[in-house]
Amino acid sequence: MRIDPEIRTFQGVTTFGTFAVLNVLYLLACLPVLTAGAATSALLEVAMRYTDGERGTPLRDFLVALVRNAPRATLVLLVLGAPIPLLLWVGWFWYLSGSALSLVAMLIAGLAALYLCGALLHGLALVAAFEAGPLRTVRNALLLPGADPLRTAGLVLLPVGSVLVVLAVPSTLFLLLTIGCSAGAVLAALLLRPIYRRLTGDA
Repeated sequence: MRIDPEIRTFQGVTTFGTFAVLNVLYLLACLPVLTAGAATSALLEVAMRYTDGERGTPLRDFLVALVRNAPRATLVLLVLGAPIPLLLWVGWFWYLSGSALSLVAMLIAGLAALYLCGALLHGLALVAAFEAGPLRTVRNALLLPGADPLRTAGLVLLPVGSVLVVLAVPSTLFLLLTIGCSAGAVLAALLLRPIYRRLTGDA
């Protein structure tokens, strides 16, 4: 069967436009910082459905998931996300001390912050992918970075790398505001798919 190139082009433009609007919705939903966990979980849910071939209606699905995931995702954000700024502050404090021992303490605090960042992203994705209780979700989120460090490193690199790129090249902020978050969620979904296949198989 021949596929009309014009149809494929139209579908591509429509998909791009949909994810651009989704990107804006996500950023607006993150403006109250407390809702950032629910918004990220909802965006990951839409991205995981998209990579699995379940296209659906991304904008509507995002809004539905935003409301449905809010209680668990907010709890995950508070439990796993709240210590991260504190650890970064501790690392900075030890960095200013300047001694050899303080550098070791800074390194430990930095690694702990990165580990929790990976656990937080796993936790929000688990909320999107599974109907599990919050305690079980947090426990699994804390275990997954150690179980799959390479994919977790890639998961953490997506937001951290995006921020570093914007700081280095401020003009790229436009891309982040228009499509960057949605594209990052799709890449994260691709990284997470093998992990969740194993979890489903174990279940």
